[in-house]
Amino acid sequence: MIASLLARSRAFAPLRVLFLAWLFLVWPAEAAERFLVATANPHASRAAQEIVTMGGSAVDAAIAAQMVLTLVEPQSSGIGGGAFLLHYDSETGKVTAYDGRETAPAGATPDMFLKADGEPKGFYEAVVGGLSVGVPGVVRMLDLAHRDHGKLPWGRDFGPAVRLATLGFRVSPRLHELISADSHLKSFPAAHAYFYDAAGRPLAVGTKLTNPDLAATFRAIAAGGARAFYEGPIAEDIARAVRHATISPGTLSTADIAAYEAKRREALCRDYREWRVCGMPPPTSGGLTVLQILGILESFDLSALQPGSVEAVHLISEASRLAYADRAVYIGDSDFVPVPVDAMLEPGYLAERAALIRPDRSMGEAPAGLLQDRAEAPPPSEGYEGRSTTHLVVVDQDGDVVSMTSSIENAFGSRLMVRGFLLNNQLTDFAFRPTVGGRPVANAAAPGKRPRSSMSPTIVLDREGGFRYAVGSPGGSRIITYVAKALLGALDWGLDVQTAIDLPNHVNRNGRTELEAGTALEAIAEPLRALGHDVVLDSLTSGLHGATRAADGTIAGGADPRREGMVIED
Repeated sequence: MIASLLARSRAFAPLRVLFLAWLFLVWPAEAAERFLVATANPHASRAAQEIVTMGGSAVDAAIAAQMVLTLVEPQSSGIGGGAFLLHYDSETGKVTAYDGRETAPAGATPDMFLKADGEPKGFYEAVVGGLSVGVPGVVRMLDLAHRDHGKLPWGRDFGPAVRLATLGFRVSPRLHELISADSHLKSFPAAHAYFYDAAGRPLAVGTKLTNPDLAATFRAIAAGGARAFYEGPIAEDIARAVRHATISPGTLSTADIAAYEAKRREALCRDYREWRVCGMPPPTSGGLTVLQILGILESFDLSALQPGSVEAVHLISEASRLAYADRAVYIGDSDFVPVPVDAMLEPGYLAERAALIRPDRSMGEAPAGLLQDRAEAPPPSEGYEGRSTTHLVVVDQDGDVVSMTSSIENAFGSRLMVRGFLLNNQLTDFAFRPTVGGRPVANAAAPGKRPRSSMSPTIVLDREGGFRYAVGSPGGSRIITYVAKALLGALDWGLDVQTAIDLPNHVNRNGRTELEAGTALEAIAEPLRALGHDVVLDSLTSGLHGATRAADGTIAGGADPRREGMVIED
């Protein structure tokens, strides 16, 4: 009771520190394991830490972190968007997948992003405004995960975010940079008033920013549960903002919002060498495509190669080409279209795909395997770097683990702001052309359908079912390759989690081979070109966050130095 009181009150902050220090000295060491949190922002990491030290679970901590990220990293994720969450239960060894992906409203049509002449709209022409907004899923998904694995009362998990939204935080360099770079926020009064000063300038680094509207929204959800978000005044305001948007109004209704269901799904798990790698199933392409890349590379001895060498980057790029070729054709919302998951991960099929890789020459654009009669239609956003989205990892004191990727899609989403939070533009993750050459596209829009994602939260187990590694990243359609890089660094090259995250990024999405500019990979650009790669240098700003547990029980975390993340271990 004393600990609870101290944890809830800011006035007792110094006493809380002393009390907890005393508690850790006198409490038996075997009573609890250490915990770890890794998120994209120090405020979010501290919020998760606060909840865990109050006795919260990994899911409780993830809820607290997500609410704070809604406030301090609004360009990336929040309650106006969606998420995918993997949960590892240390007692059972089971990994469960929670799907909080947005859904299309009842008024969505397959041709919703085509112009009058039948050609696709430009990406930002489709993104900005109400038409791109799907029903937000993260609140109901977190509610579902909390009912399964939460330890603290739901409302308590909102405490850090309510406090920070009320008292304020300092604008970070990254948030300032992204506001300055955006040309659409000023088109919407609520966003303009929040992200710019009285003179119309982007909020300066260090500006103290409060968000009383968001604090009130958090209090309503904390008191009323997820239902307070999906029914009543909050849902009414979301629907009104979308339907009456001054740019590209959409069809989203209160009925669409009330009907939203988060889904508990079977995690997609396959063996890779001596490990068991688990990811999210469709509607995200992340888990399936990562597993395909790993499965193809299992035909090669990567451990004999050096990370970042010409040979290693060539092999990984070619495997990525093959996996992305299948992704473009076969993956969509499996509740609406058949996705040949087992066929795509069948060892014999992956070995056949691996046999297409030549050590001395790039194959160029790879064909998809002949698994179904589907048309290839990459969305217009394939070239977009993905400066939004976020990933967090929590290992709680019981050894349970959360690996969660969350997003509003484009930086600042649709730019529509409601009750202190931004609404997503996730519907632009649908293919803009519903058919190609008379054949259907798996990722075409439809009412109630979830757009294909690239989010790739991952949890790795040993063959005895023990947790060993968790990782994920933002980065648009490049997420898959960022996560694959970190996994290969840890599993094939035995790197610690931070070193694996730090490795220079290289990406191939069945096209150009992208190398991270300003890194040692620049030195292999010409040798790769000699192998037939179309090489480009780019910033490749991943946001990988991860955690690992060694065989002796030691845990460690990693945060991507390319963003503003923080690891807290205790």
